[in-house]
Amino acid sequence: MNKILFIEKSATLRHAMHKLLLRHNYDVELVEDFESGLAQLSDGARQTRYDGVILGWPNETHTSTDELLTALSEPAHADLPLLILAHDADSAKLGWVSGRKRTGFLMWDNHEDVIRTLPKLLSQQTAEAHCDRDRNAQIRVLLVDDSPTARVKFRKLLDTCGYVTATASCSGEAFEKALQEKFDIAIIDYFMPDENGDALCRRLRSNPQTSSIMLAVLTSTYLDRVIQSSLAAGAVECMFKNEADDLFRARVASMSRIVHITKRIERERTRLDGILSSVGDGVFGVDKNCNITFTNPATRQLLGYSHAEQIIGQHAESLFHKYETLHTHTNHNNDLHYLEKAIKDGREMHGIESIFNRADGAPMQVELTIFPLLIDRHQEGAVIAFRDVSVRKLLEQELKWQAHHDPLTKLLNRKYLEDAIVHEVQRLKRYEDQSALLYIDLDRFKYINDTIGHNAGDQLLIEVGQQLQGRMRQSDVLARLGGDEFGILLRNITEAGVNNVAEKFRSVLANYDFVREGRSYKINTSIGITMIDSQTSSPGEVLSNADIACHIAKGKGRNACHLYTQEQDNKTAMDMELGWSARLHQALEKNNFQLYYQPIVSLHEIDLDNLPREGNLCEHICQTNPDCCHTYEVLLRLNNPHGDPISPNAFLPTAERFNMMRDIDKWVINATMQQMAELGPEYNHITFTINLSGQSLDPDVVVPLVQQGIEKYRISPSRFLFEITETCAINDIYAASSLIERLSELGCRFALDDFGTGYCSFSHLKRLPVDYIKIDGMFVKDILTDPMDMAIIRSITNIAHSLGKETIAEFVESPDVLKLLKECGVDYIQGFYVARPSPKLVNKIVDIRKIVG
Repeated sequence: MNKILFIEKSATLRHAMHKLLLRHNYDVELVEDFESGLAQLSDGARQTRYDGVILGWPNETHTSTDELLTALSEPAHADLPLLILAHDADSAKLGWVSGRKRTGFLMWDNHEDVIRTLPKLLSQQTAEAHCDRDRNAQIRVLLVDDSPTARVKFRKLLDTCGYVTATASCSGEAFEKALQEKFDIAIIDYFMPDENGDALCRRLRSNPQTSSIMLAVLTSTYLDRVIQSSLAAGAVECMFKNEADDLFRARVASMSRIVHITKRIERERTRLDGILSSVGDGVFGVDKNCNITFTNPATRQLLGYSHAEQIIGQHAESLFHKYETLHTHTNHNNDLHYLEKAIKDGREMHGIESIFNRADGAPMQVELTIFPLLIDRHQEGAVIAFRDVSVRKLLEQELKWQAHHDPLTKLLNRKYLEDAIVHEVQRLKRYEDQSALLYIDLDRFKYINDTIGHNAGDQLLIEVGQQLQGRMRQSDVLARLGGDEFGILLRNITEAGVNNVAEKFRSVLANYDFVREGRSYKINTSIGITMIDSQTSSPGEVLSNADIACHIAKGKGRNACHLYTQEQDNKTAMDMELGWSARLHQALEKNNFQLYYQPIVSLHEIDLDNLPREGNLCEHICQTNPDCCHTYEVLLRLNNPHGDPISPNAFLPTAERFNMMRDIDKWVINATMQQMAELGPEYNHITFTINLSGQSLDPDVVVPLVQQGIEKYRISPSRFLFEITETCAINDIYAASSLIERLSELGCRFALDDFGTGYCSFSHLKRLPVDYIKIDGMFVKDILTDPMDMAIIRSITNIAHSLGKETIAEFVESPDVLKLLKECGVDYIQGFYVARPSPKLVNKIVDIRKIVG
């Protein structure tokens, strides 16, 4: 088993690489800083224990960094195989790597390629150690002469100098020996019975198997034609039998030095070829005319060519770099000629997005880095590194669509409508027009959803969206707001006109029959209306007023429309909001909140051949493995006067508007810690995940609270996993990053929740050091019928794994969904099929309320 020293500051990256190496039977020693890494290498007792080193290239220059890199280049460690992992490639890194032997380079995005690259470096160690012995051993010499006396004399001279010498008495014998054995130098008598020495030189030079042998002709006659014909045949020396022995030895020593130099150059070329071949990205070079001079295997594979000869010598832009963007690929114009520009300007270019054409003509989106190629300070072309980003681009386009659309109904979503309202409010500040917002709520949705199932409820929402869509003007905006609520932005409409339009929408749905399983169901709606004009103060006011109007319409007996008027409806709205506000304050003071728990289980621990078709998966697997469910998400409920739980969807919007979320988050953290402490030591393996709102991202508030609780209750910080939503993190990425880093320093872990609901570029994931990515349920619920959702989940999982993070899929409601998620590589699952939220832990069916109560 090879022992590897792995030096990396990031705990997340260390964890990911450690797991990968252990799976492939490496003995790994982890070091988290460069000073400790230098100490390990400097410890003489340990020096021979490491078969190789993997080093995460530091993001910042530091004294300990420079000392470690210097030590790795010194003779004591120069033979130690080294693999560099970095987040980007620049000339400084590549220059350092190419200047050190037995060194490989990989990007962190391709860190799984370590498993293919590391064995090459380790086997190269064995091969190069053998080459080192060859370099220090004797040169192998073939001595050819028909005179026994000459053979004995010159063989003795060669033996005294340490050369390994073989002899042949004629040209034919010599040629056969050269084919069977490896020789570095051949010293050939010119005059021989079967064939003169110059003829043998030509035969050796023309045969690929013997062409690398350095040739010298030995003669006792000083004739110009002998010397000329020998040199013309490929000999590098003419040696004379009657010259001094010391001169003979000096000539052979000169040739042996050339052999050593040639071997050293060949070894360096082989090493550089090995580095180039181990890089997962495509790399190719061009001369000053953009003609390709070399490629690595990844280039040929990505472009679809089987042999380097199909590419070498071709003009890069003529062969595959014809268009710079998808737009220019489509329109065949506006080519920016990045290569020519880079060669002309002589500067590096990074992160260029472009288009390459594969051998079959298919366009491939790539990301380029171009480095000028300098030889003796003269620019001789460029070296280009590229990677295929086609899948990433497709995924980002799909995520952009998902960010503005509802995946079920395919209508626009709440985020898009809110943005449209923002622009409409700004537009109406400059004009005297009026617009309106309709807030539509289905009156019987919960009845249908509960009585005939979620699938029927989903189909109802789709059909309602289609009914509304069919009666829209081109300038209007229809969106699903969430649940059974829809919103319509009506541009340029009067108060009288909007009442008529709203009544038509209500009538359309009232007259519509929803048919399911042979039964017909009536659909009624409550519609709240609010006007938008130059006096509207904010977009938030528009949505709030429409919501209030919808509640008033429901209060009228449902299946009605109501137009919001400030004088009449303000008191109603205030009563509604203040009522919830008072209840929330009272719940905080009297502990009327209640914690519920939903298990998160590892897919690796589930037997796919023994799954229940329905019901609680956790209870099923706990029958054979009582400790299988050891991670739970903490969920909040508010008890009504009868003791029944109220969903957070009913009270959290009010808590957000009244800036109460920070106090609620504090309550949840304290209550969770108290209950963890009172559970007892037999439950110390259980981890709780706690959601933090956008109002709780201040590290100066949350970190001291968590630290005090850990110390007070003596709880391991590793038992806490905090969740923040993707949207909250991106809205204030600095605060989110700071909070994550500081809680991680305590030993807590983090998850990025609802990933995919907003547009989070994957580059943001590098800046958010979370341990887990929770894939939003909107991708999971339709995975059985929507191939794009499956592709998105697979891509998110692959990218998460490449960044050293694990994935959790929400909204798992059937065994078939579970199996597809396993196929996509998802690590953990959560949802009603696993277990519904409950005040009990699944492990041994423990009721938290009884333990702490």
